Amino acid sequence: MVGFRPSLDPEVARRHLELLLVAPHRSASFQRAIKRLNDRFLVYAATSPAPLPAPGLVVTPEIRCQSEMYLPIKEVAGCFNRLYCSALAYPPILSSTPFHDALSWADAFSALPPKFQLGANPARILAALLDNRNLLQEFIFASFLPRRFYGGVVRYPKQEEFIREWLSKKRGEPLRCLDAACGDGAGCYGLARLLLDGGWRPDQFAIEGWTLEPLEIWAAAHGSFPHDPHRERLFRSWAGPVFELGADSALLFRQADLLQRPSTHGYDLILCNGLLGGPIINRHNGLRRVVANLAALLAPGGVLLAADHFHGGWKKQNPGEFLGALCKECGLIVTEAGEGVAAMQITASWDRENSGSR
Repeated sequence: MVGFRPSLDPEVARRHLELLLVAPHRSASFQRAIKRLNDRFLVYAATSPAPLPAPGLVVTPEIRCQSEMYLPIKEVAGCFNRLYCSALAYPPILSSTPFHDALSWADAFSALPPKFQLGANPARILAALLDNRNLLQEFIFASFLPRRFYGGVVRYPKQEEFIREWLSKKRGEPLRCLDAACGDGAGCYGLARLLLDGGWRPDQFAIEGWTLEPLEIWAAAHGSFPHDPHRERLFRSWAGPVFELGADSALLFRQADLLQRPSTHGYDLILCNGLLGGPIINRHNGLRRVVANLAALLAPGGVLLAADHFHGGWKKQNPGEFLGALCKECGLIVTEAGEGVAAMQITASWDRENSGSR
């Protein structure tokens, strides 16, 4: 499992990134797959009456159909997935990439950032990535940390008001906090800023950020986004006060799967925003498991906060009331939290489980 402490030292960031990114293996079978893709594209370009993928092109049903007929997305995605698997030192979460749900190569091309729209031929894009390590690094970060996954630094302002009020009743107490779906880590730095503003010293609190994606852990720990310099500047400006006041030592980012039973507990505050009931975890069995695991992480009197900005379709499948009901099933007391739900642990779940087994 990957785990990094925050550091803005470029050398530390470089060493840590080398644990995640490796030189892609150019196997003979991979090269043959790219050649087959190139041959398919040449037929597509010479035969298709519809326009080829191009920057700014609106993908019509006709373009999509022709693209899929001559250059099936399954074959294109297969080659790019081999690139991801070869360039990463761990099994990648391919559902994050622009190819996972694409209806055609034309759709996947239109979803690529402009920098990587190097021509309509996917084989040439693959060749360019294999020949340029810096470009490949940016492409991988753009694939697994796309802009659509993140919504700025203060994503739930009403929830922040709830946390401030909750902290006002805990003044001076040592606190152990967890952002259980931390993404790029902005919420962890935001929570550290709230604690510092509330009078806590860095040695009086600990904050962990958990996510399944190792590249998110690296970006969060080092405030670095190789594919998006503007985002990096904004992020470092946001996280800067935490480093300036020495509170970076109170943070830890690590890989964790919330579907797995936790081996630790005792968190006073847990955030789990933008995850439950949306595109990543939405099946009822999985939701029940994650909520139960989060409940087991709470200390007595600890609070779990969960909010989201999901679109209406996900809300129809998993309305907010359903999440509250799951929290109650786990013995938590549910209240409003400005945005989303707040669920409090009255007694330690591990004690409750033991007493129930006696």
